[in-house]
Amino acid sequence: MKILISSTYFEPYKSGLSIYALRLARGLVERGHEVVVLSSLYQDGLAREALMDGIRIVRVPVGWRLSKGVIMPSLRRVAEPWVRWADVVNLHLPQFESFVLSALAKRMGKPLVVTYHCDIVAGASLFEKLAVWGTSLLGRLSLRRADLIVQNTLDYASSSPVLSHYLSKTIEIPTPVNVSLVADDAASDDAISDDAVSNDAVASFKARFGIASDNIVLGLAGRVAREKGYEYLLEALPLVLEAFPNARVVHAGAWKGVIGEEAYQARITEMASGFGEKWMSTGYVSDEDFLTFFAACDLLVFSSLNSTESFGIVQIEALSQGTPIVASDLPGVRQPVLRTGMGRIVPIRDSNALASAIIDVLSARADGARREIPHDYLAGFSQEQVALRYEKEFERLIDD
Repeated sequence: MKILISSTYFEPYKSGLSIYALRLARGLVERGHEVVVLSSLYQDGLAREALMDGIRIVRVPVGWRLSKGVIMPSLRRVAEPWVRWADVVNLHLPQFESFVLSALAKRMGKPLVVTYHCDIVAGASLFEKLAVWGTSLLGRLSLRRADLIVQNTLDYASSSPVLSHYLSKTIEIPTPVNVSLVADDAASDDAISDDAVSNDAVASFKARFGIASDNIVLGLAGRVAREKGYEYLLEALPLVLEAFPNARVVHAGAWKGVIGEEAYQARITEMASGFGEKWMSTGYVSDEDFLTFFAACDLLVFSSLNSTESFGIVQIEALSQGTPIVASDLPGVRQPVLRTGMGRIVPIRDSNALASAIIDVLSARADGARREIPHDYLAGFSQEQVALRYEKEFERLIDD
């Protein structure tokens, strides 16, 4: 098949949405399909066209920025031949100009699959409110035109004020996760390995970043953004440190330079400064180091605040290393803990509840609870399995 994927941001940009699109594209290429990704030329120095892991990346120049989104005046001209080339078009929303691509797909009779990652929530400024209103309105046009909509969980889809109107054509496909896979007779053929990261690798990782072997590591993962709710962990931290004085927060991911989050980054940096070495960031790390980071964590904290967070790929990566999670009680986000029992669910914006849950989970670990890996749950998240699910849906739509 010839598959056109569209995502506002793609490599080398790092976000849950862009990583999902990358892993899906890789999985489809590995299954023998031709994949073109249409994205934005969001920063200077990027090539207009590139080839990576068999994926052809076509980047469209940006005319203006609209909050975290972009406007690409030449999108229609660049996209038209690629839509004509494709057997199926896969749009990843939110995407301000998705209506251009969905209109082209329908005019040319191409099957249209929308991967709906999350709702978008406006900031305080009038400009941001207008940007979100416009993006949501245009996104609804693409959802109406879609032949099929994919979401990480039906839990999120049914609670979304946008997606709940299209449940009749919405299906659940897990988010693709890049982890070590091995055959395992005790679970599925694609179960995630117990020894994906060795103890030696964990010790080396800790030494490299100055993490003492007896530190209790509270992990944060991903870019710094308002929806992550880091301020509530900072408010909870004194209570946690009172119970576990050797605990420290270790963040892995982009700490600076996240588009549209400069003010929030500055605020969190100032709040964290009072904790000294009890709060640190490794900065961006490689995929291999990212898995080692999760193995090094005693607990992953996922304190997101609103529906811009629909699941959290990092939760699956943490579970693949047997690391429990304290996660917000948000649709979609709560599913990994609810389905595996590995961790606690807490109300959003409640630092006391967050502290209590962290202490409870750490106390269980201190009592000698061994790391368990939920093989059956994790099996469906492999890059190969997710690509196979998409492939079957694409083929069904093409044949209809």
